[in-house]
Amino acid sequence: MQPDTDSTSTVCLHEQKGFTLIELSIVLVIIGLIVGGVLVGQDLIRAAEIRATVGQIEKYNSSVNTFRTKYNGIPGDLSSDGANAFGFIARAGSAGRGDNNGLIDGINAGAPLTQVFTQESGFFWDDLTRANLVDGQFTSAADAASPAAITAAGVPTQFPEARIARGNRIHVGSTGGLNYYLLTGITSTTALNGNITLTTNLTPIELFNMDNKLDDGLPQTGIVQARGTSASTTTPMSDVTTASATATIGYCDVGAGTATDTYNRALTLGGQTPACIGRFRFN
Repeated sequence: MQPDTDSTSTVCLHEQKGFTLIELSIVLVIIGLIVGGVLVGQDLIRAAEIRATVGQIEKYNSSVNTFRTKYNGIPGDLSSDGANAFGFIARAGSAGRGDNNGLIDGINAGAPLTQVFTQESGFFWDDLTRANLVDGQFTSAADAASPAAITAAGVPTQFPEARIARGNRIHVGSTGGLNYYLLTGITSTTALNGNITLTTNLTPIELFNMDNKLDDGLPQTGIVQARGTSASTTTPMSDVTTASATATIGYCDVGAGTATDTYNRALTLGGQTPACIGRFRFN
C-alpha cells in the first residue's frame, strides 16, 4: 500500500540565510567610520583646548601690558602708594609685598622667597580682577608677613583655571630675574611658607604643541619650557626634574642635556601620559 501523499503531510524545508560577505564588509566599514569619527572628534576637541590655552596665555600677557601702561607697574608688584592711589588691595611695599621691582616675588615666613604662592603672586590676580582685565573673580588675596594656607576648596578663588581643564590652573612667580606663568595642577598651599602642592597634568604632546605655537618646540629653552614636580613645593618656577637622559615613560622630555633634547612625544613612550608642567615667560 502506497503511503498517503496528501499535501497536509508534506514537510516543507525552509532555506536558512546568513549575512553575506558584502553585508559584513559594509557593517565593518560603518563601525570603522564611527570609531574613527569618535577618535578624530576627541583629537579636534583636544586641539581646540590647546589653542584656547595658548590664547589664554597671550591674553594674560596683553592684560599685563595694559595694566603696566595704565598703572605704571605690573599687577601684583604695584607699589604700596600706587595700589592705594588706584584702589587696589593694600600692601606693605616691602620686599615681596608690593616693592615695584618688576618681579612677582613673595616672602616665606618673613624671609624673601621668589617662587612659592605668597603675597605678590596673589596680588597679581587680585589686581587684574579689580582692573577688569581678567575673566573670573580672584579677590581673596591678603597681605601678611606669612601667607595663610589655601585648601583644595580655596584653590579656585586664587588660581584661574586653564582652558585645557583637567585640573590645570595658572600660577605666577619669578626666578632668575624673569617672570613666569606656571601651567600645572594645584591642590593646595601650606601656611607660613606658601609651598604649593603641584601635579603634572599636561602630556608631553600637549605641552609640545603649546611650545611649538608660541616658541621653539624644545622643552628646556626659550620662553616656553617643561618643568616637573620634584622639589616643586619650594621651587616650582625653577624646578627642572622632568627630564630623562633616555626615553622613559613618565618623563616629559628625553635626551636631557644633549643635542637630542626633545619632548617625549612617542605614543609607545608615554606621549599621552600626563608628565609635564609648563612654564611660560613674561615680563
